[in-house]
Amino acid sequence: MSILVTGGAGYIGSHTCIELLEAGYQVVVVDNLCNSSKKSLERVQEITGKELTFYQDDLLDSEALDAIFQRESIDAVIHFAGLKAVGESVQKPLEYYHNNLTGTFILLEKMKKYQVKNFVFSSSATVYGSPKSVPIREDFPLHVTNPYGRTKLILEEVLTDVHTADPAFNVILLRYFNPIGAHRSGRIGENPKGIPNNLLPYITQVAIGKLPKINVFGDDYDTPDGTGVRDYIHVVVLDIIHNFEKACGRKLPYEVTARRPGDIAECYADCSKAKKELGWEAQYTLKDMCEDSWRWQKNNPNGYED
Repeated sequence: MSILVTGGAGYIGSHTCIELLEAGYQVVVVDNLCNSSKKSLERVQEITGKELTFYQDDLLDSEALDAIFQRESIDAVIHFAGLKAVGESVQKPLEYYHNNLTGTFILLEKMKKYQVKNFVFSSSATVYGSPKSVPIREDFPLHVTNPYGRTKLILEEVLTDVHTADPAFNVILLRYFNPIGAHRSGRIGENPKGIPNNLLPYITQVAIGKLPKINVFGDDYDTPDGTGVRDYIHVVVLDIIHNFEKACGRKLPYEVTARRPGDIAECYADCSKAKKELGWEAQYTLKDMCEDSWRWQKNNPNGYED
């Protein structure tokens, strides 16, 4: 079975490629490398001892996608590709709508043309907006607070409509929260270009000396210490910093600054349905994830440029 992974060179995509290859699937990756590196895929192949097929193309390039679907016998698509920074989406909404929506529409058109009817969509917990209570369940009301989240919600609705029109078109919507950590080998991990938008890669770059200090965005939330409660096992931001200090063996400087536009106070999941229906539950602790992230950054201080 051949699976097309869009955005497969990215952080989540590269780890997914490892799991797919080790499970015996054939993997085809399309990625424009706007926020990723081809070297991640080289290391995926080193870790697994298996080959994948890579196309450096953009989903907005209709002809390039046509060529991929003509050349490869695709059975299913896992769709990770897209711009993903909340703060940046507030500043550049048109860029986010064009890239995330139009690229997915073109991808779906090709799937229809070539009769590919299995689609896993990388959505986001941002579709829940600022929930009235936590932990968040799958059936909570949907309400977005930023353009990035709105692109995810719009695409969820589009995919639901596509399935309604063609029940044979199978869709899975994954509203996962922020993943952190790195592969235990220390060979692949989160490697953002420029200043990281997510907390843990920012912390790792402070720890390695690439950035001067950690910015804690807001200390006036209605939470135990005033900082945001996030989806790393529902802990406050300062707990994440302190756990990482233990992992890297040093104190990390941080400064509390103003909230970012679009941020919310608390965001973490109720995973009981996943455990009940899929037998899934978290295997790693915050300590594990910080140690794995530090191993990746320590071994690769310049990311995939080393």
